[in-house]
Amino acid sequence: MEQTNNNANNLLTAFQAGDLTAFTQLYNSHINILLNYGSKLTFDKELLKDCIHDIFVKLYVKKDELGRIENVKSYLFISLKNKLCDEIRKKMYVSDTAVEDTNVASPIDVEDLYMEKERHRNEFFLVRRLLDQLSPRQREALTLYYIEEKKYEDICEIMNMNYQSIRNLMHRGLTKLRTLAS
Repeated sequence: MEQTNNNANNLLTAFQAGDLTAFTQLYNSHINILLNYGSKLTFDKELLKDCIHDIFVKLYVKKDELGRIENVKSYLFISLKNKLCDEIRKKMYVSDTAVEDTNVASPIDVEDLYMEKERHRNEFFLVRRLLDQLSPRQREALTLYYIEEKKYEDICEIMNMNYQSIRNLMHRGLTKLRTLAS
């Protein structure tokens, strides 16, 4: 983890010095983890992709104004979270009707695919129903820790909370999930 942070910091420093290849490497090394983190914050994949694109464009345009960033990964997570919040606030009064993607299956195993899809859908709704009963802060903390495998210190920075508050928040969230699931 430390080596990854150092590598990202080195890439950012090289980019700020004018190395465009470093910017490409920085983007490629963080795009998947940002997509994964962002998908826990919103189900709108297009909005998520746009927000990630926007934070990298801003990074590119304002590279000379940035100064030194201690933890590039945390900086990107915080930037993405803030950008998503801003965009969602803008869209609050606009209808956001979801369009479901459909996969075309071969006629041979349509029934098996349907059963598998139905099982996944039921599991997804169960997990979503359980997570929806948590507070947004509990959900975010648990997602950062268990899905994104962030350390408590990084979660503190991303969520702008102290260490003990994060531990308490996660404990209460896990306790609530266990109670709801049983």
